[in-house]
Amino acid sequence: MARIAAVPVIVVLLMDDSRSAGVWAAAVFGLAATTDAFDGWLARRWQAETVLGKFLDPLADKLIVMGSLIMLIPLGRVPAWAVFVIIARETVITGLRSIASSEGIVIAASPLGKYKTIFQMTALVGLMLHYDFYWFFGLRWEIFHVDMQFCGLFYFYLALVFTIWSGVDYLTKFFRLFAGK
Repeated sequence: MARIAAVPVIVVLLMDDSRSAGVWAAAVFGLAATTDAFDGWLARRWQAETVLGKFLDPLADKLIVMGSLIMLIPLGRVPAWAVFVIIARETVITGLRSIASSEGIVIAASPLGKYKTIFQMTALVGLMLHYDFYWFFGLRWEIFHVDMQFCGLFYFYLALVFTIWSGVDYLTKFFRLFAGK
């Protein structure tokens, strides 16, 4: 639930295109992403997974990623076409997994999808911290220069590749399962 509550906080912070707002947005996003991993680990370890949790967890992931990506478009940090591809994939695959689930078929999360999520989360932190890293400490040492926008875009395009790849993987699994039915 905390991740869903974090979405409007991140959106409001990204509306203010300042460095401090970007740092706060990245901190809230990073904390939400970390709690996602920790929460899942705890639920599996203590065998406390619930039906509601299995529904809300992927929904929270999609809301926080999509909300953040949409807010980064008007700031000029990500291309709209790529965000459209990511949102379309998420929508189609979620719909197909729901159809499969209603038929009693489980299409498990694939490693490709997990990598996609890791790259998306990493990209979004970098894109929220879009300035040059040496300014963060108030130092102008060229030897300590990290362009966070470049790093964020690198992981964003890597996430885009995995988004498409894992989408094709899920589509293939879906149609194979339903072709045999």
